[in-house]
Amino acid sequence: MRDYIHVVDLVDAHVSVLEYLTPSEVLLYNVGVGQGYSVRQFVEACRAATGRDIPVLEITEGRPGDYAEVYSDPSKIKRELGWSPRYTSLKESLGHAWSWQEKHPRGYDQA
Repeated sequence: MRDYIHVVDLVDAHVSVLEYLTPSEVLLYNVGVGQGYSVRQFVEACRAATGRDIPVLEITEGRPGDYAEVYSDPSKIKRELGWSPRYTSLKESLGHAWSWQEKHPRGYDQA
């Protein structure tokens, strides 16, 4: 289980913190959606966002030493700065990424 955040939300969180900071102050926040998704859920969301079949070649157990669940608790940044993610749907976030990729198949290199 992993927490996936839209890049726009990540940037907005950073800007919110920078606007709140005072010189030489250090602030720590968890930034994310606050919900974990399994690899299977991620693949299904990718299929839904792209409209393409994505084959799963092998299903295995997690790697030794990996945490089973890693997701944020963004309650502190919401409480202190009023920040919360706008894009909480994994399918929507992946849809934005896929749309950008389709428009820029070579990334920023258009040569």
